Amino acid sequence: MDLSRPRCRHWRELVLLASLLACGTRQAYSQISIDPESLLGIKGFRTVLVLQNVTQDVQEYSWHRGANDTAENMIVSYKPPSDTWQSGPMFSGRENVTRTGSLVIRRSALNDTGNYTARVDFGNRTEKATGCLSIQELEKKPDISANASSVVEYMDPVAAICYTNATNVNWYVDYTRVSSNDRMTISPDLKTLIIHRVSRYDRTLQCETESIPEFPRRSEPLSLSVDYGPDKVQLRTSHIILNGILSAKIGSEVHMECNAISRPSPKYHWTHNGSLVSLSGAKIILPSLAWEQMGRYRCIVENPMTQLTMYREFQIQVHRSEHSHVVNRGFYISGAKVVWLIVITVLSSVYLCGILIYILISHFSTRCLLPWVKGGVLAGDWVSRALP
Repeated sequence: MDLSRPRCRHWRELVLLASLLACGTRQAYSQISIDPESLLGIKGFRTVLVLQNVTQDVQEYSWHRGANDTAENMIVSYKPPSDTWQSGPMFSGRENVTRTGSLVIRRSALNDTGNYTARVDFGNRTEKATGCLSIQELEKKPDISANASSVVEYMDPVAAICYTNATNVNWYVDYTRVSSNDRMTISPDLKTLIIHRVSRYDRTLQCETESIPEFPRRSEPLSLSVDYGPDKVQLRTSHIILNGILSAKIGSEVHMECNAISRPSPKYHWTHNGSLVSLSGAKIILPSLAWEQMGRYRCIVENPMTQLTMYREFQIQVHRSEHSHVVNRGFYISGAKVVWLIVITVLSSVYLCGILIYILISHFSTRCLLPWVKGGVLAGDWVSRALP
């Protein structure tokens, strides 16, 4: 629902009443009339005095400056049958009559205020209407100032003041109209705006006055420099990072780049296994990955204005396919050879165990039979000697 029109109409009625009293006359209510809402103009803008209740077969429209329709105070006239215009003694070069009989005044001036009389000739009769035009001057654009122009997001407040005598003031933040809320407060006289926690989106401040409805005057934008971040730190690498691990082959080229959203631009630092890397900047390139370059990397992003620091880290490990090829650092054998080595080692162990078992069995067997052999020889000798 548009509630501005009734308010505007009421306001216009008051202004028109004041202007009519000031002009010392009143609208002549005959068959034709001048639209009361058109009797208010703004300095520097076009004003149109709209003629109402005009029937067909008009022979001539003529407009006069003042309450009379004499030839001496005629501004301009228009004859529809011949489609011709004629200027009068009061013509200033800025007036014209439309084909419907309305008077147009370009670049209205304050001295255009006063009575205007429209005379309409129908051929068989003449009608006229008088109205009092009031030209108002718009106040200049309001000025605006703030206690700070460079602030830190969510840390610093800002107070802005609108310098105006108007009582109807609106505030705009980043070209969007605002009202008091949990983050900002507008003073009771509407002339002060306080932002308790400035956001990165509070880039411009403006105040607007509306002394004359439908003709608002807005101040020039007041820019704020808001420092924020770093946040949304992201890592971009030439290899895929999965669960914080970057798998790469020895000798491969590895690219690492760190990005963050920040104002002003942040400073970047890198650490490797806890030690600060001499290279600075958002990007690091390892032309040929070596064993000593394996380990944990951390990208540190710092904003000196907000005094905030964020980081992201990951670990570089040797590619999984190379684990089965590595016996020790600098010595490599293929997978097939590893299998053959295992088979030969197992067979050799079995063979050696068999020989060892055979030697042990042979040794213990010889020691057990020797006493019986010796005993048998002695017994045989005894028997042979006992026989005749």
